[in-house]
Amino acid sequence: MKKPVLSIALMVLALLLVACPGQQQATEVQRVVETQIVEVTRIVEGTPVVEQIVVTATPEPKGPEPVTLNINWGTEPPTLDPALATDTTSVGLIEEMFLGLTDLDDETMEPIPELATEWSSNEDNTVWTFKMRDDAVWVKYNPATGEVEQVLDDNENPRIVTAEDVVYGVKRTCDPTTGSDYSYVLYIVKGCKDLNTTEADPESEEFQALYDAVGVRAVDEFTVEFTLEYGAGFFPQIASMWIARPQPKWIIDQKGDRWIEAGFIVTNGPYTLSEWVHGDNIVLVKNPYWYGWEELADQAGNIERIFGLMIEEVSTEFALYEANELDTAGVPLEQMERVQTDPVLSKEYVNQPINCTYYYGFITQKPPTDDVRVRRALSMAIDRKTLVEEVLKGGQIPANTFTNPLNFGSPAGDPEVAPWALPEDMNGWGYERAVEEGRKLLEEAGYPNGAGLDILLMHNVSESHARIAEAIQAMWKSAYPEMNVTIETQEWRVYLKTIDIDSPLEDKPNVYRLGWCADYPHANNWVHEVFSPSEGANEPMLSADDPQVGDLVAEFDQTTKQAQTASPEEQVELYKRAEQLLVDEIAAIAPIYYYTRNGLAKPWLNRVWGDPGRLHIWRWSIDVEARNAALGQ
Repeated sequence: MKKPVLSIALMVLALLLVACPGQQQATEVQRVVETQIVEVTRIVEGTPVVEQIVVTATPEPKGPEPVTLNINWGTEPPTLDPALATDTTSVGLIEEMFLGLTDLDDETMEPIPELATEWSSNEDNTVWTFKMRDDAVWVKYNPATGEVEQVLDDNENPRIVTAEDVVYGVKRTCDPTTGSDYSYVLYIVKGCKDLNTTEADPESEEFQALYDAVGVRAVDEFTVEFTLEYGAGFFPQIASMWIARPQPKWIIDQKGDRWIEAGFIVTNGPYTLSEWVHGDNIVLVKNPYWYGWEELADQAGNIERIFGLMIEEVSTEFALYEANELDTAGVPLEQMERVQTDPVLSKEYVNQPINCTYYYGFITQKPPTDDVRVRRALSMAIDRKTLVEEVLKGGQIPANTFTNPLNFGSPAGDPEVAPWALPEDMNGWGYERAVEEGRKLLEEAGYPNGAGLDILLMHNVSESHARIAEAIQAMWKSAYPEMNVTIETQEWRVYLKTIDIDSPLEDKPNVYRLGWCADYPHANNWVHEVFSPSEGANEPMLSADDPQVGDLVAEFDQTTKQAQTASPEEQVELYKRAEQLLVDEIAAIAPIYYYTRNGLAKPWLNRVWGDPGRLHIWRWSIDVEARNAALGQ
């Protein structure tokens, strides 16, 4: 299924040249072809736009065909930049290519060594020191030779990943000119928030002083030290995150935003990028210089090449799996019962809890969801038990909290938190009583029986999300017959921009769909880092100035901050209170279910079933003989 880069690029180039003829342009194309870069001009709304594409012939194969994993990334990743990634697709790819100071164990989620061989803290956990290994090298794929090569420094020696690379990566994430939407997670690092939120001129001395004051420094070439705003025993887990990873300053300075493209990108992990055909596929190849292939040989697999498609429709992915064109895949909702009972597919099927929560968020500043009574009524009228049993059918668990039960501090299943979200067999109100209370709230809000209530529900393109949205739309219409619900979809990259807190209010829906998967298994990563109005992503646009729930929003923000420095026993109670505020009293979101994985893997594939965003493909292996025999090759 792989398409040669040269043929695609030349085809695109030919079309563009036909549209924009000119002798001068043709001369320029010829010049840059010799350096593997082609400049093409296309007309956008009457304005010439110059773009560059890498054009290289597929190198002649050397030796046997590489062991190739065929996979579906699920969508076009918005970015491969560690400072800019916010979604599981981007993060999953970054995880294969860039090393963190720490990694998280697939089973325990405890921090384990990666770039750092050891770490320690002072008595109150406000200063953390990481000792790094000295043999992790920067590499890049050379399209002309088809080889992964070590990047050399000015002395022609392999460029080693150093503490300064970590310092640069952290500060670049905190730097407001980078535009990182995930920088708030690093507000735990002293001075990061001050830098990230400054309005000072980036060229000013004031800005430079803030940049220099960020609490991360290179003690020596392979020792990095972090100073935190507060003591956090879970910081080694944060140190595993993509936003805290070393980044290659020299190539970013040289290439700007295009540094992540194939032929330019410089990485240091088990795999590196060899090909990115936007909208079609991404190919990763094994980095032979990664220390782990030898040092972790007892855990390592044999995947040498990862060919990944960008198919958003799970039904298409499933069809390709059944045709043996994918080695692993998800299960479409409409195929769930068949897979679970099929004599062949049932043996390839995996069902297990994963640390993610599916939820609907409410834009709290856009009418009519600016009324807390409307938000609570909408959440109450979601029949979670019926949804997971009759629509999803994959063992999902109805959710009454945002924080998944696999995390420290989660009060999931506690009927003192949003009891109306739980069925009676989970000690909740049950759906009939929840709808009855919801009708009272809507009548009080001026929408008797839903009359006059118009709701725009939006989700990203996905057949599964569409099925869920249609089911919830029907539940809302059944509970409140006179309300109107419109469903809209957007492509993933556009959708993330639409629901971003800084996007125009008029472009936002009333209700949006998202899932959250743990970056590290602690409630701080959920209620505080996602919804804090002062330090979190805050897509619902919570505000202490809200005329209805402003005091509750302020209490929520203070509660999550207080939990950060409390004892473990106190944290449990504080996070429970935070969930009561978030889900019930403020009703910023409607938690719907806790995820389970419903996946398939071919008999010849031995894979790790880790959390989304941490695939750890370097640990996967393919029995090539078994696959060839099964495919008659």
